Amino acid sequence: MPQSADWQPVSLPHTPQIEPMLVNNQWQGIAWYQKTLSWQADWQDKAVLLRFEAAMNVAEVFLNGEQIGHHLGGYLPFTLDLTEKLVPGGDNLLQVKLDNRDNPVTGPKPLAQLDFNTYGGLYRDVNLLVKDALHISDEMLANETAGGGIFVTYPQVSAEQATLNIQTHLVNRYSESQQPVLQQQLYYQDQLVAEVSSDTTHLTAGSAAHIQQQLIVHEPKLWHPASPHLYQLRTSLYLDGKLLQQQHTRLGIRSFAFNAQHQLLINGEVTFLRGVNRHQEYPHVGYATSAAADYRDAVKIKSAGFDYVRLSHYPHSPAFMAAADELGLMLIDAIPGWQYYSAEPAFEQQIVQTCRDMIRRDRNHASVLAWECSLNESDMPDNFIATLHNTVKQEYPGAYSAGWQHGFDMYLQARQHRQMHYETPTQPYNVSEYGDWEYYAQNAGLQQDSWADLKEEERTSRQLLRHGEARLLQQALNLQEAHNDNLTTPAFADGYWVMFDYNRGYADDLEASGIMSLYRLPKYSYYFFQSQRSAKQISDNYASGPMVHIASEWREGSSTKVRVFSNADEVELWLNDTMIARQKPATGPFATHLPHPPFEFDVKQFTPGTLSAKAFINNQPVAQHSVTTPGDVAALRITLDSSGMAPQTGVNDLVFVYAELTDSRGNLVPLNDKLIKFSLAGDIHLVNPEPVLTEQGKAAILVRIGDSLQGAAISAYSDDFNIVSSELALAAKAASGETK
Repeated sequence: MPQSADWQPVSLPHTPQIEPMLVNNQWQGIAWYQKTLSWQADWQDKAVLLRFEAAMNVAEVFLNGEQIGHHLGGYLPFTLDLTEKLVPGGDNLLQVKLDNRDNPVTGPKPLAQLDFNTYGGLYRDVNLLVKDALHISDEMLANETAGGGIFVTYPQVSAEQATLNIQTHLVNRYSESQQPVLQQQLYYQDQLVAEVSSDTTHLTAGSAAHIQQQLIVHEPKLWHPASPHLYQLRTSLYLDGKLLQQQHTRLGIRSFAFNAQHQLLINGEVTFLRGVNRHQEYPHVGYATSAAADYRDAVKIKSAGFDYVRLSHYPHSPAFMAAADELGLMLIDAIPGWQYYSAEPAFEQQIVQTCRDMIRRDRNHASVLAWECSLNESDMPDNFIATLHNTVKQEYPGAYSAGWQHGFDMYLQARQHRQMHYETPTQPYNVSEYGDWEYYAQNAGLQQDSWADLKEEERTSRQLLRHGEARLLQQALNLQEAHNDNLTTPAFADGYWVMFDYNRGYADDLEASGIMSLYRLPKYSYYFFQSQRSAKQISDNYASGPMVHIASEWREGSSTKVRVFSNADEVELWLNDTMIARQKPATGPFATHLPHPPFEFDVKQFTPGTLSAKAFINNQPVAQHSVTTPGDVAALRITLDSSGMAPQTGVNDLVFVYAELTDSRGNLVPLNDKLIKFSLAGDIHLVNPEPVLTEQGKAAILVRIGDSLQGAAISAYSDDFNIVSSELALAAKAASGETK
């Protein structure tokens, strides 16, 4: 127990230690948190619950010195009942002890071999819930199979009509019977579209019951990745005409099925899911991100042209899942697991309970396609696979299970495993990972001969921004080759490894196969995937529609074989005032199955100036992009990455701010390792604990937002070039809702 002098004031979300950019000695140990709960008069005769959304990794909870809770696992919620333990009329001391050291029961395996970091702390919300003695239960506390809280399913869905089954779990803690009324109202864009009220329900003293209700929706707006329509279910509990509790649940009406060819049908429409894997790590703070930060990650993923995310290799935050519902990202929801299995009964029981808890938390999200209640790349015995598969069916009848071994509804297989032991799948099949390992450890995937002259560091997909044009172009070519190959298989989806660079934990380098850097800056591969989206898909919430991007720095040493990514029919490439060519997409062995193969132009020789690409659909110009040979560094340009959501105050929000080296005409000068210093004013805080250096001409910082943006401003300066940026005023950015 820490001494009184050792306590520090913190706010949630919180991580015990701010880590360097490269984390190869992550903090592990014991962290204590405490808070005084002052008794409120209106708590009398109420149910008082305490819900932790996540606590890494083993939690012990004490109230007034008495242990009242113990929880294993750092990724999912748990709820404690404080009702009978609070001391009325005074202060109650709540203390939480967290242990994030390696644990054989929770897994996934010792951090020294894990290949990603698990971090620590109370890195998600903790909420005190005060409810009437008659209330809708907390689904985690209720611990009911396929029950607790509110659970909505869709037994019938069509464009003409949909049926919603709504199951609500009511608890009566009164000492006498009660006759509540339960009302369900379904809204679409604030318009009431359906409602139902229960006949008076009889609940005896101290009892609980699941109430079944049904809503019919005529001509529903169906949820789909291209059109993620959402409804709001308003559940109201009344007693004697008095509203006791109201709970809102966002819903998407949709159906998932597979045809005889194992193609995915969303609302009856055959759909291929182009996707990516995501680790939820942020630089320096690990998992301790705000809801707004998670939303911005989702916007980046959708803007990159993806419609699907595999949540590797653990449950991600409720905020990210809510963003996926809103933006149209299909999800595979995964329990913690990676190359670790134990036959110990305690381990198996923990994994099964984790599967149950994950489904209970996430079952109402429109975005969840399947439940990966499977230990990734772990050799699980058949009887345990059957147990996990059956657990999914018990918790969510009719839902799909997914795993990397046979025995689940969906077969998840990484591309490198297909290369080693390919078999034609006899069930729905997803290329769960591709594009990284086969180029890192198996000599350039399927291209051993044609790329044999490349050094290992040149052919790998693990490329940092600082590695430069040629190696970033090779990463994009790897992804193009691999994705094109995936499209020759019967897979209904594929998921590139990985969206963002991340820390490997035990290694002296970042895992750099991301299409964006750790600080969320795009590589050329980002634009390759963006070009694979349909030009017809338009949204105000993320980058969409026609696009074109020149994958070149166009300076001395740049390749004169210029690659251009676009989802248009034709592209013109100009050098200064001369048109190089107007072309259709390139053909070749890496492009035969892509929706939009890249364009390739031979500029013959390097000439300083401006490369301009103009994209056309049906002979109409739809997009353009240019790159200019940079001159000497003359200025610093500072920008805020808000990605669809302005900085939020009072919630420990985190935003990225970038300072770019530019020449006198505003062109990026892609220099590495130039020290950039930042000056911050107002209630905002620099998170980076180490000097900030440029990569490809860009320096990135992570900024924590305080309780006010009044006077909040950031500027940057470089001693190397004796330049200062203009001031970035965050209040103005928040007021305008400006996005980048």
